[in-house]
Amino acid sequence: MDDEEARTRLLDAAEVLFYAGGIQAVGMDRIRTESGVPLKRLYKVFPAKEALVTAYLDRRDRRWTASLRGAVAGAADPVGAVFEWLAQWFSEPDFRGCAFLNAYGELGTGPAAVLDVVRRHKAELRELLAEAAGPGRQALADQLLILVEGATVVAALDPGPEPARSAGAAAAALMRAGGRPG
Repeated sequence: MDDEEARTRLLDAAEVLFYAGGIQAVGMDRIRTESGVPLKRLYKVFPAKEALVTAYLDRRDRRWTASLRGAVAGAADPVGAVFEWLAQWFSEPDFRGCAFLNAYGELGTGPAAVLDVVRRHKAELRELLAEAAGPGRQALADQLLILVEGATVVAALDPGPEPARSAGAAAAALMRAGGRPG
């Protein structure tokens, strides 16, 4: 097994285990066992758990954001498409909320590299929402971000499409109001 195969296997195992059980609850030994990567190779590829967590979140960010962008691209109602995509995500059997908020909740401002990935992910999400809302609607993008994050937290506690549908209805009202509440 070369380093690239080891990296892929380690990240695959880390993604499943960290997302399902939490970062602090899953040790490197469990990652090694689940991935089938020898301990020496694991530490050659990821010298510390922080490096593995950062790589896991970075890879998840790229995949998650690309999937959402794909759902929004070319949609007649890009903001509506965001909440439709969320409803599907919230209904997945292994849905456990936002991996980035989960990591931040566990680690706080701990490892700087992890915090950087979390912040970058949220900035990319805000940018996507600004694009969906249309030019010059930055305040509306901030409001949409709050709706997305709130729906995600609610769905983590009670999975299913309803939080996305409720937040989508609120987003549609905001869009009609031009981003001005009330």
